[in-house]
Amino acid sequence: MSDHFKEQLQQAHAQGDYASLLHQIPYAKLIGIECSRVGDELLFRLPANKDNIGNPLLPAIHGGVIAGFMELAAALHLLVLTGSPGVPKIIDFSLDYLRAGQFRDTYATCQVCRQGRRVANVAITAWQSTRDEPIATARAHFKIEEG
Repeated sequence: MSDHFKEQLQQAHAQGDYASLLHQIPYAKLIGIECSRVGDELLFRLPANKDNIGNPLLPAIHGGVIAGFMELAAALHLLVLTGSPGVPKIIDFSLDYLRAGQFRDTYATCQVCRQGRRVANVAITAWQSTRDEPIATARAHFKIEEG
């Protein structure tokens, strides 16, 4: 990880504004991911965007976009909250789609279930209307760079 990126990470965390970090990641910029800190929790947001629609008849967000949003949210969550010296590398990702992602804003939160020296397990939940009605849940395993 470059020194410039490390500085941006520290600054973003101090200010609770992660837009500059997200603009460094082409896919995050492409689908429009946003991140904010709410208390001690990071809240990820995928704003409604016509380019992210997979089924125009419903309309519904493409499943791959939902998966990418959740995977990237988990990686950013680890990057910000663990102080990892580099972007975590995905080992495994398992996703359960629970209902269609309608054409509206989608939110996600992450929880680190277990973190070892080199591997972390993260649970991700995505919802639209209310947290009690998730549209998808996922589990991700990441390799963490050692400092």
